[in-house]
Amino acid sequence: MSTKSYPRAKRVGQQIQRALSELIRRELRDPRLGMITLTDVRMSSDLSYATIYYSVLGADPHLAQQILTQAADMLRGPLGRALGIRHSPELRFVQDELIESGARLSALINKAVKDDEARHVDEEPAAESETAAESGDDDAHYSSDDDDDGHYDSDEDDDSGSNQDEPSSPKR
Repeated sequence: MSTKSYPRAKRVGQQIQRALSELIRRELRDPRLGMITLTDVRMSSDLSYATIYYSVLGADPHLAQQILTQAADMLRGPLGRALGIRHSPELRFVQDELIESGARLSALINKAVKDDEARHVDEEPAAESETAAESGDDDAHYSSDDDDDGHYDSDEDDDSGSNQDEPSSPKR
């Protein structure tokens, strides 16, 4: 199998996605179908097959698959005329489960985060009370007026020429 990229197949796939979404909206007026969104179109290298990935909202996915599969041959002619190509590809519809699995994973992640937050909320008050009790200080907040020694600094007590470790002698 070749790993060569087929840019023409990608361009035709994008055109098919646009034209087919309009055709499905206009031609298939089955109320059982619900809202269909074409998420991706993948073309074979020789442009003879188009695999159309879709998601459905408000309808049974299995029923939508049956309706789209039956309508594939009917949609093929108008699709070829809309694209202006000589040979219209055979259409294969596949339900895109990527969106559903993404929503399912997102719900699982949200549930895990909520469970984790609930677990940590119970532990936080106990942890804060333990640290305050260990420090022996009711107010565990640091004030910007306190220096590292816990003493209050003010501009009035500042002796620029004296060492703070030695007691200052009275000035004469």
